[in-house]
Amino acid sequence: MLTEGGSFMKGMVLGGLFCLVLALLGTFTPGVPSAKEDHHHHHHVQAPSRDELKRLTQAEMDELSNQVRVYCIIMVQPKMLLYWVTTKDTWSKHCDRPAFYTSESSKALDAIDLNEKDDWTRLRKALKHAYDNAGDLRWFFLARPTTFAIIENLKYLVLTKDPSEPFYIGHSMKSGELEYVEYESGIVLSYEALKRLVHVFQDEQKCPERGRALWKLSEEKQLAICLKYTGVFAENGEDVQGKVLFNSNNVESLISGSIKDNPSNVVEGCCSDLAVTYSRMSPNQMQVMMFGVYRLRPYGHDFHDSLEFYPPQGSDND
Repeated sequence: MLTEGGSFMKGMVLGGLFCLVLALLGTFTPGVPSAKEDHHHHHHVQAPSRDELKRLTQAEMDELSNQVRVYCIIMVQPKMLLYWVTTKDTWSKHCDRPAFYTSESSKALDAIDLNEKDDWTRLRKALKHAYDNAGDLRWFFLARPTTFAIIENLKYLVLTKDPSEPFYIGHSMKSGELEYVEYESGIVLSYEALKRLVHVFQDEQKCPERGRALWKLSEEKQLAICLKYTGVFAENGEDVQGKVLFNSNNVESLISGSIKDNPSNVVEGCCSDLAVTYSRMSPNQMQVMMFGVYRLRPYGHDFHDSLEFYPPQGSDND
């Protein structure tokens, strides 16, 4: 029989070990492949420069602009109906195929009802549906209805990229040893990346439909873990100056920050000219963005650009 002193010491040791385990757990993300499996050598994807475009013939540019077509996967819920309506009325019209995926049916708007409450399981179903119904579309853009996207800039970013290569692009973040693309800023997947993802969905050991971790991971981290098992890694979308293209905040916040930090050059300090997304947007802000991006034109501005992306046939976009 242990003495009272011995029991106390044993309790102290066990308690210390428990705290050590908790501390170690806090530094790792569960289910992440080990660093030895990481053979990735680049984490930045840049939009082509004008000099690169000048090296292409007009026929090559026309062919590229016609080939880059985007399937937009927009995750919605009836409780965010106003955001859903606004997204449908604004930037989604510039997708070659906009598809709204909902947790439950709504009488107000048409969408693909996945009949699933769990966020991660619903996202998996939406990605699988998009893959199965993509037809000849080879780029996929995953977004929430609080994100405003400029699809033409997205197409410009991937213009010279091969969708048969595994691209997973957006605003890359890091959590422990896991690099992932932030969901709120939008996620771009090439056909090859989505193909690998759909395949690994079938492996419950690597990519379970229902998480088995001690704590619930966000969809963006679950997605990154599943992709990493297939050799697809998060990449940060940037312009040639290294400015981010997928913004984690809305335009108003970014400009306010720039006024404070770069009062002599607010525009340059704020955002890239080729920005693809702005996040955490209100419906009113989206309408203002739509007006500024697609409708407002300064008199005398030279629009003889060398590259044009035409709207999907039959669409009512601006």
